Amino acid sequence: MSNLEKTIAKAFLEMAEGLENGSYGVRPKIALTGMGSEHGEENAMAAAKMAAGRGVDVYYIGTLEAEGVTTVKVADEDEGHKKMEQMVENHEVDGAVTMHFPFPIGVSTVGRVVTPAKGKEMFVANTTGTSSADRIEGMIKNAVYGIIAAKASGVQNPTVGILNVDGARQTEMALKQLQEGGYDFQFANSARADGGAVMRGNDVLQGTPDVMVTDSLTGNVLIKMLSAYTTGGSFEATGYGYGPGIGKGYEKLILIISRASGAPLIANALEFAAQLVQGKVFQVAAEEFAKAEKAGLNKILEARKAAAKPAAEEEEVKAPPAEPVTASIPGIEVMDLEDAVKALWKAGIYAESGMGCTGPLVMMSEANHAKALEILQKAGYVG
Repeated sequence: MSNLEKTIAKAFLEMAEGLENGSYGVRPKIALTGMGSEHGEENAMAAAKMAAGRGVDVYYIGTLEAEGVTTVKVADEDEGHKKMEQMVENHEVDGAVTMHFPFPIGVSTVGRVVTPAKGKEMFVANTTGTSSADRIEGMIKNAVYGIIAAKASGVQNPTVGILNVDGARQTEMALKQLQEGGYDFQFANSARADGGAVMRGNDVLQGTPDVMVTDSLTGNVLIKMLSAYTTGGSFEATGYGYGPGIGKGYEKLILIISRASGAPLIANALEFAAQLVQGKVFQVAAEEFAKAEKAGLNKILEARKAAAKPAAEEEEVKAPPAEPVTASIPGIEVMDLEDAVKALWKAGIYAESGMGCTGPLVMMSEANHAKALEILQKAGYVG
């Protein structure tokens, strides 16, 4: 057969496959390691067959075979994992879905869920791996990683919300600086009456932002709960898993699922991987990192390392005479709350710490509110 005849035959084959499954063009090649699941190899193969029917060219690494799926035979889980890494490294496949992978520091995974209240998809940034040894720096990076995953999956202008965990307010301040520097993204607005970019549990359930920023440990819990809340936890039934490892300069498309993941979720993860290939995730990543760095990302991270937070006063600071505290300033990290109060005491302003429905508060009199806000802003406790 001549090269022309091969080209024509390939084109007709792609057309036939497109008519069959609704997906036209070159089918992304995605490997799946099937051994090691708590639900057995049959569960993983069922997922492979589902994904193949949706237009993914699945390379199943394990012992089972099925029509429409290419099986790469291995003897055990360890051999399967090595084979997967080899296939990704040698570009025999475009990406892989697996149950564990040792990402380097600086690379972490962006999960994807279907939220229960409205059936809306949401990216959780991040869910496994470590973006940075510093919690706040990691969450700042996670926002960029989440935007990359969302854009490569077809969400053109993803909105970003920050889960109300330790570090949320500092992350918000840094992201606002990045936005002011020219990095073009939009904050989500909480569905709660008081709004804001800091998200509550209600927003998790409703999928208020396209990208929910958090630390990877919290993100891991969110993914598990949102994937298995209908099954009692033993079978992750919905969503797309823990997602791809994203990091600057990192170009291995490896997506993580759990050993408890069920066939429907694994099939979604395979399709997620295929979407990232078609969405040119590494090209999107390079572009987004360049934009963020041009907007001052590196300077923001360096400034954070240098200043982090004003240290607690070494000398003993006594409280000024007590007075009614009817005004308050929100948006302060819980770990910094007492230091913020002492900063106001040192300036002669009586203040108390408190906890409102949106998080930690520093309370003072109405007369001292404006001056207190100025002091706390200069000290870096609020934005």
